[in-house]
Amino acid sequence: MSVDRTIRPRRSFIFAPGTRPDMFPKALKSGTDIVCVDLEDAVAPKDKAQARALAFAHLPAAEGPARVERVIRINSVRTLDGMADLQAMLTAAVPVETVMLPKVKGPEEVRNVSDLLDEYRRPTRLHVIIETNEALEAAHAIAAASDRVEALFFGGVDMAADLRCKSTWMALQYARSRIVHAAATRGLDVIDVPYLDLNDRDGMLTEARLSAELGFTGKGAIHPKQIPDLNGVFTPDAASVDHARRVLEAFAQSDGGLLVYEGKLLEKPVLRSFARLLAVHDAATRNDD
Repeated sequence: MSVDRTIRPRRSFIFAPGTRPDMFPKALKSGTDIVCVDLEDAVAPKDKAQARALAFAHLPAAEGPARVERVIRINSVRTLDGMADLQAMLTAAVPVETVMLPKVKGPEEVRNVSDLLDEYRRPTRLHVIIETNEALEAAHAIAAASDRVEALFFGGVDMAADLRCKSTWMALQYARSRIVHAAATRGLDVIDVPYLDLNDRDGMLTEARLSAELGFTGKGAIHPKQIPDLNGVFTPDAASVDHARRVLEAFAQSDGGLLVYEGKLLEKPVLRSFARLLAVHDAATRNDD
């Protein structure tokens, strides 16, 4: 079954616990590009069934901007709660827009979920968290496992524990780079882990800028006050937008696959990145107005 692959801004996301449907509209109106209702880490085992029922019933209908992507993070599909989440996903009265898969270890998990969505003719997209050593090794295969996959998320805290390293930028730079590489190969968005020190705005901005420089398209927030900063970091700046427009116009007027522009040799593959940059900028500008 085909899914919508329209380029959209995914500059920021924020979680809301599945047990608190009263928080869904507030999160949707926070300025973020993605709201993820969590059935996994934010929910105690005794509350899983209640959170599941509330999330699938209330998130699709929650009041808020239509442009915000509505996501439910289910439990690992290798657990009983994860299997119950899948059943709820497939039988919900209104299909959920996107489902996030945590603790993935390989592409077969993604393919299995995608096959179920095909069988039940659900239009649901998939986001996949790369947060295990096995997933890092299989990142390229996971990214290519289904056309429903639209974004890879970096789960830095769990990854650091799995790799037995510190949760610092330098210690996790290889992991981040590998995930960016896998996402770029398939044209997917790639979203960095939230910065966990709410009082360190400068530290968050520094890490967000490093993430953007590395190739990430967005980063998570733990509080709404972080969202404007993150949206700002991951929105293409005016100079980049102007340059991309001029290069695309110059390519349109040329007859070959090569172009010397302002003294630099450019080839056609740059068109894809520039077209994506402009699509994100234009959509983000409309959304933020």
